[in-house]
Amino acid sequence: MTTAVPSMDSPFPERAPTVPTAQPAPSATTGTATAGRPGWERPAYVALLLATAVLLLWNLGANGYANSFYSAAVQAGSESWKAFFFGSSDAGNSITVDKPPAALWPMALSVRLFGLGGWQILVPQALMGVGTTAVLYAAVRRQFGPAAALLSGTVFALTPVAALMFRFNNPDALLTLLLTVTVYCVLRALDGAHTKWLVWAGVAVGLAFLTKTLQAFVILPPLALVYAVCAPARLRRRLGQLLLAGAAMVVAGGWWVAIVELWPASSRPYIGGSQNNSFLELTLGYNGLGRISGNETGSVGGGARPGGGGGGGGWGETGIDRLFSANIGGQISWLLPAALVMLVAGLVITWRASRAADSLEGMARAAFLVWGGALLITALVFSYMQGIFHEYYTVALAPFVAALVGMGAAMLWEERGSKTAALTLSGTLALTAWWSYVLLGRSTGYLPWLRWTVLVAGLLAAAGLLLGARLGRRFALGAAGLGLAAALAGPLAYCLTTVDSTRGGSIVTAGPAVSGGRGGMGMGMRFGGGELPPGMAPQGAQQGGPQQGQQGGGQQGGPRQFPGGQGFPGGQGFPGGQGAVGGRGARGTENSAGGPGGGGFGGLLGGTKASKEATAALREDAGKYTWAAAAVGAQNAASYQLASGEPVMPLGGFNGSDPSPTLARFQEYVRSGKIHYFIGEGARAGGEGQAGQAGQAGQAGRGGQGGGPGGGTSSAITSWIQANYRSTTVGGATLYDLTAPLNGTSAPS
Repeated sequence: MTTAVPSMDSPFPERAPTVPTAQPAPSATTGTATAGRPGWERPAYVALLLATAVLLLWNLGANGYANSFYSAAVQAGSESWKAFFFGSSDAGNSITVDKPPAALWPMALSVRLFGLGGWQILVPQALMGVGTTAVLYAAVRRQFGPAAALLSGTVFALTPVAALMFRFNNPDALLTLLLTVTVYCVLRALDGAHTKWLVWAGVAVGLAFLTKTLQAFVILPPLALVYAVCAPARLRRRLGQLLLAGAAMVVAGGWWVAIVELWPASSRPYIGGSQNNSFLELTLGYNGLGRISGNETGSVGGGARPGGGGGGGGWGETGIDRLFSANIGGQISWLLPAALVMLVAGLVITWRASRAADSLEGMARAAFLVWGGALLITALVFSYMQGIFHEYYTVALAPFVAALVGMGAAMLWEERGSKTAALTLSGTLALTAWWSYVLLGRSTGYLPWLRWTVLVAGLLAAAGLLLGARLGRRFALGAAGLGLAAALAGPLAYCLTTVDSTRGGSIVTAGPAVSGGRGGMGMGMRFGGGELPPGMAPQGAQQGGPQQGQQGGGQQGGPRQFPGGQGFPGGQGFPGGQGAVGGRGARGTENSAGGPGGGGFGGLLGGTKASKEATAALREDAGKYTWAAAAVGAQNAASYQLASGEPVMPLGGFNGSDPSPTLARFQEYVRSGKIHYFIGEGARAGGEGQAGQAGQAGQAGRGGQGGGPGGGTSSAITSWIQANYRSTTVGGATLYDLTAPLNGTSAPS
């Protein structure tokens, strides 16, 4: 239903302007609708939430432990409240993950209640997806009605990267939910200048900071600016409210930071990802400004593009077209062009509204400014950041795109009697159909009939919308339905492909494999939270075989040397003397603990496969030790920790490059009898191809120079163990019993 606004000059002279609302009349004070709901709304809303839940829960168990790096921390948090609070990788609290722990808390509580398993870890993530859909619906409905809200919720649920990440255990699921809650609260605050809602927005941002640090602050500038300019209150009151919201944000996000920074470092876990055991350093450097500049101390493979070529960082070309590129376009950009057009159209329609959001048209414009500002600033940051960047980060854009599409389509539909509005709506649909055709064509052999169907149906619907005013409402509705089906068919296909397959490891993407990108179940080569940058794929990893492993192990001093200098040509090696692993595992079909996810490069990406024999050895007398074992790299350690249920110390954190623990500290742990085994070469994750043998042959490079950004502590520890303890092979894994030194007496210094 719509309410005519005769006082607002229309950009479309053929028709008086209308602003879509949910109700027949505005409130006397704010212009927000207050009357009843249409009879079809509640069933449609419930159906939307149920369909979203089915999509996110279907075949969820196939993902197993998903990203074992975070699953191990969840397991640790379910066993130790100290590990729960700090976000430790292991229940022995040696080191944390390289993020704050808020995203781990719901999963850890679920595991505490229901036991350890893939479903117990991932169901909370799926429920966050349903919650995000509900919040988005509520936010759009207030100013634009149930039809716009239903469309927004559907677009969000069928965004491929959303269908991926709300079935995965990375922090991005909770972050996206909290960002959506933030926008909802800001819109509620704008509708009457309510301090309470603005303070709640600050709380949501603070919690988002505890989820993924500075990414939570990206949307703050446009939201604060829109409120400062548009809130229907005096300037002094507006500024005071913003200060209160800022204080709430600091309290909600700062309490945990203050405790961690004030806690004696000697009695808490090392802050993973940092080089100085400081969460503030991690926040401002590796997880903060370093992501923008590419200067990420502690990240292996980061920084500028190898060889200095190309415009952009080592994590892919930067630029305004980055979100439309081969490896990212199919994740998020299906309706991104439409969202941008809808943003412009919405602002044009409402451009003569008063500054303050004290009327229907004023609130509609404020909504476009808030959602559009959040979309633009996030998209620009993603497009030009030169540090670590992964395709799945774009899930943060999904609610912004969905809201703008729903709002803009509803507004243009009400204005369709205008030739300009009809042409805009029709042109946007044609653009969307063409872009879907392009995206579907990037996947060789993937549903070839679909791309042509989408294109033809979309163009026919676009033509129908142009003729709708002449041929009647029923014809226009039929064209709109056909156009909606064409616009959503491609994303739906990608979503169904995603939920019907296994996704695991450190890097995941939605949909099928694409030309020029990864896609499918492909797991990129992750180092320091990122993939191996384009152009740096090692020859040994690509071709496999012992010779490549020996080459990687034997050479030292290469430009990109990983801890220990093993397994890569030019000294680019992996922790523990491991080269590339089996091809099947590297593509992410079998994970460290028997589920999906693949090992990938000596377990650095998704862990190695923990055999039953090695798992049994770790469990033997595990209660006598703080850590049943230690292994270089958090993914390697996670494999054995999840399989055995016992704490496994990850030397050097995720990359094996963090300076934790030092050699002296590790030696003290051994002398004190706190660690039973050291795990050297792991079993091949995939078990197929010769690449897995490269790790064995690559042992020639163990203890190599360079040791990575962490100063080589994990390399030094590995060398010390190999010099003083005898190894034995158990179920394909090389174990060193740290309670039995070669000298037969006590642990050597």
